[in-house]
Amino acid sequence: MTFFSKLSAQTKAYLLTAAIVLGVLGVWQMATLPTQITAPTDPIALEYEVLMGNIPEHTPAGAVLASQPTEFPSPARFAATAYEHLSDPFYDKGLNDKGIGIQLMYSIARVLAGFFLAMIVAIPLGYLLGISSVMNKAISPFVQLLKPISPLAWMPIALYTIKDSNLSSIFVIFICSIWPMLTNTAFGVASVRREWLNVAKTLEVPPLTKATKIVLPAAAPTIVTGMRISMGIAWLVIVAAEMLVGGTGIGYFVWNQWNNLSIANVVFAVLMIGVVGMVLDWLFALLQKKVSYTE
Repeated sequence: MTFFSKLSAQTKAYLLTAAIVLGVLGVWQMATLPTQITAPTDPIALEYEVLMGNIPEHTPAGAVLASQPTEFPSPARFAATAYEHLSDPFYDKGLNDKGIGIQLMYSIARVLAGFFLAMIVAIPLGYLLGISSVMNKAISPFVQLLKPISPLAWMPIALYTIKDSNLSSIFVIFICSIWPMLTNTAFGVASVRREWLNVAKTLEVPPLTKATKIVLPAAAPTIVTGMRISMGIAWLVIVAAEMLVGGTGIGYFVWNQWNNLSIANVVFAVLMIGVVGMVLDWLFALLQKKVSYTE
């Protein structure tokens, strides 16, 4: 048996992950190596390159110029940028100069506000749709009509009616978060065993007790799955929403750095978006394990 075959599955997974990271870093480093520029031998092409600023004036035809670094950051340059941001993430030097920690806090606060508002509406309404076939048939057409609409399509309407960019962003998060929670709650409630509901009916269990002691605990894994999906969509949408409304937030930070042509900062912000999204999903995965049960 080889050494690799003796390792546990978890150790093999860690080694494979490390190999993938090293491979990506290697390709990244190779892609950002400086490149040499050769001046055209054709006089017209040479003049055009000079006019475009690609090569200096008075460059001889066919000359090999010094290596030019690419605009995309190398891994070392990215690491330096990341260290600069993470060493002081909460500085505040004005409207357009805030630390990455402050920008992320603005975004997370908007996401949580919209998400919890959606949860207050979606779970009770989903319970009603799941427990009552009449309400399900009456309200489902409206849900199917509104669910496919892109959340960002609501932004102009929100800005016009609410007239506040921060509240408009929260409203957009509310709109995009409500549908997965609503549909999953309705499905989970409707999937509760009929035997349990019949026993509750026979024992004349009050509706509130039936909901809190029987239906919602049984439907909890499906409900949390809907919440997990909603959070992923909310974090995805807030970045685009903040690009539109500006001001603060990680989405605004990305757009502002792009306008400043700072690709290293853009790449760092994109990585931070992924890290925060991964942490949020991990928290809901833990909650999902807590509410799951085995028969």
